[in-house]
Amino acid sequence: MEITSVQALTIMQRAIAKATEIAMPVNIVIMDTSGYIKLFQRMDNAYLAAIDIAIKKAKTAMLFRANTETVGETYFAPEARAYGMIDTNGGLIGFQGGMPVRDGDTIVAYIGISGGSPAQDFEIASAANTL
Repeated sequence: MEITSVQALTIMQRAIAKATEIAMPVNIVIMDTSGYIKLFQRMDNAYLAAIDIAIKKAKTAMLFRANTETVGETYFAPEARAYGMIDTNGGLIGFQGGMPVRDGDTIVAYIGISGGSPAQDFEIASAANTL
């Protein structure tokens, strides 16, 4: 099942609502299961540098079908001994803010949030990651 435009907009609205609630302007990316951007929003005053990070968070979540912090803990920690992996696929992100979007048990999309602290990005993504 692929995310529809209406569903992507609903997810985006939830993310914007949470970001507004915590007063943190962010960049929000909704990516389909093939790795293409379905919807993007740069909130007013969100950092320009965080655009690429949000995209890479969604992409990392898509490539591993997991939250970005889980990918980081599993593969990017020094004890994993996979140092160069973070530089593959155009750059991967191993901290909070990217995760699958689910409809029940089915992954239908991926969300990437960047512009706040990793914990804030996670909070915003978590508020929007289900249909």
